[in-house]
Amino acid sequence: MELHVAKSGSDTAAGTAQDPLLTIGAAAALAQPGDTVVVHEGVYREWVNPPRGGTAAAPITYQAALGADGLFEKVTISGAEVIADWHPHAGSAGRVWVATVPNSLFGSRNPYLERIGGDWFFDQVNTWHTGEVYLDGKSLYESLTMAGVEHPEVTVDSFDQAGSLLTWYCEVGDDVTTIWANFGGADPAEHQIEINARAFVFWPAATGIDHITVRGFTLTKAATQWAPPTALQEGLIGPHWSKGWMIEDNTITDSKNVGVSLGKEASTGQNEAAAGPKGAKGGTQREREVIQRALALRGAAAGEPHPWDRDHVGSHTVRRNTIRDCEQAGIVGHLGAAFSTITDNHISRIHVKRQWHGAEVAGIKLHAAIDTVISGNTIHHTHRALWLDWQAQGTQVRRNVFYASTAEDFMVEVCHGPYLVDSNLFLSPWAVKDMSTGGAYVHNYIAGRIANCTEHQRYTPYHLPHSTAVYGVSNILGGDNRFYNNVFVGNRARAERTEPQSEPTLASFWSGAIDIDGVPGQATFVPTPVGTSQYDVYPVAQEYPNEGGSALAGPRLPVWIEGNLYAEGAEPFRAEATAIITGASPVRVEVLDTAAGTLRVEVTYPGGTHVVAPVTTERLGTSYQAEMGYTNPDASDLDLSADLCGILRGEVVPGPFAASAPVTRILAAPEPAGRR
Repeated sequence: MELHVAKSGSDTAAGTAQDPLLTIGAAAALAQPGDTVVVHEGVYREWVNPPRGGTAAAPITYQAALGADGLFEKVTISGAEVIADWHPHAGSAGRVWVATVPNSLFGSRNPYLERIGGDWFFDQVNTWHTGEVYLDGKSLYESLTMAGVEHPEVTVDSFDQAGSLLTWYCEVGDDVTTIWANFGGADPAEHQIEINARAFVFWPAATGIDHITVRGFTLTKAATQWAPPTALQEGLIGPHWSKGWMIEDNTITDSKNVGVSLGKEASTGQNEAAAGPKGAKGGTQREREVIQRALALRGAAAGEPHPWDRDHVGSHTVRRNTIRDCEQAGIVGHLGAAFSTITDNHISRIHVKRQWHGAEVAGIKLHAAIDTVISGNTIHHTHRALWLDWQAQGTQVRRNVFYASTAEDFMVEVCHGPYLVDSNLFLSPWAVKDMSTGGAYVHNYIAGRIANCTEHQRYTPYHLPHSTAVYGVSNILGGDNRFYNNVFVGNRARAERTEPQSEPTLASFWSGAIDIDGVPGQATFVPTPVGTSQYDVYPVAQEYPNEGGSALAGPRLPVWIEGNLYAEGAEPFRAEATAIITGASPVRVEVLDTAAGTLRVEVTYPGGTHVVAPVTTERLGTSYQAEMGYTNPDASDLDLSADLCGILRGEVVPGPFAASAPVTRILAAPEPAGRR
């Protein structure tokens, strides 16, 4: 059955196309498994809190209506409210405006009273709020004092320093919230001014609301809280510890912290590391406890969250979305992202205001991404692009494009593998920071440095193959990595490129300094040139120590590095007998349009040049700790016969492109279907 929602409707209506409902929430209250809620053009200012889900065979679908042209109608669901009653602040000569808002607008959570904080949130002194003020859709910068509104100063780390001079300040009384704002000379009567009013846009308050599809909307402006792996991970949209959601073809913007959350619920832990007294258990131990509690959840009574396993949690699909302007992460998830697919999304402008910071900041930040496939995404103008932290096992990172990351494109932290990184473009000055074991890096184009270190102080779980069941716990010895058939392009190529000019402050982040924020102090990265020489201290299999039958591993695990091409100053691993060292790179990548995520690629492989051995599941072997092969999530063998664009490789050459690929091509970031 279809339930229709329109701005001309009424919540006492029948919900037909001729007699539509007024709010999406009213339709959600009626929707049953197999139903579709069709929302017609307009702006809907509400928190959609679905009370029930569907089934795998009969999901409940929420979808923007299709117009006569077959494209989605423009439907916006917003967590913000318009505030029109602004008055000049006395003595400010028109620079500062003031509005008074009744606290009843905010319900049980006033975003101008609630402060951002929690585990791994670095700023423990300043009192930033989850609220926000928007001038024609663009967020202003919070000031902690009235003086910062009257006489604003540039936020020096911001990607938009001029925009950081538009500021706001708030005070909350018993009945009203007062907000002062500097709109940079704009008269608010001539513009749309909005403020955050709700923590969520599309989010079930209950757990276990399974099999929901959300399609074709603009979802925007939510007062979300900081989302560490040891607390409820709030998102502007998310399944809240459920199974089988499909979030596709949406534009998701302006969450105070997280755009899409696939993560943890609250009962298994809620910021105990930050809240505990000095000398209490640290965050690493608290996170181990969270995992054990999640495995032990009962889910027996109504309202109880289900245990963390494949039958009850995860298996989500997030695809073809545009996600931008969120200050913590575009997509986050601890435990709840397992068995999921995150594909063909365009993620940009994550953590660009930079008023505060924490250890959970990235375009995509996942913990325990067991058998999760991250494929075909374009991620740029972020802090970190992709961060896999703990338990990347069976994880696949395939055919993604990463650039303009101010820390690095890919960080993999205290994971034991096996995980696959195949046919990606790594274009930032720092490509990979590797504090893990069990990685297979195959057919990538890498134009930035790799940093590697061990981690002997933290012990993290690994699992039985394709399962959440814990197999063991270990520290990170380092090594157990494979680098096959990659192209490394050295610093000389970067010096020749013209970096994007639309964000001039990026240059200050690209000094070559090593950014390890969020990583415990025992971890030390030592810079080396682009290439695999970072691993010179590791043994090859033939050098690996034989402890005379002892069960103890050597100080570092061996590495396998073969068939890589090193161009323009990139340096190979000391024992790579099959290294190909050349001057000009056979693949050149140029960023054309930073906003759209467009790249120009030149491929100059002549046939039969630099042929290397193909990579297979058999060749990759098994990871050391989990004793698990490199396979697909369904345990079938890998098929690496197609390149980044899906062209069959034929003769196998290093890098992400087939030797038979077109000489020149344009790669563009995906955009939501129906809006092209």
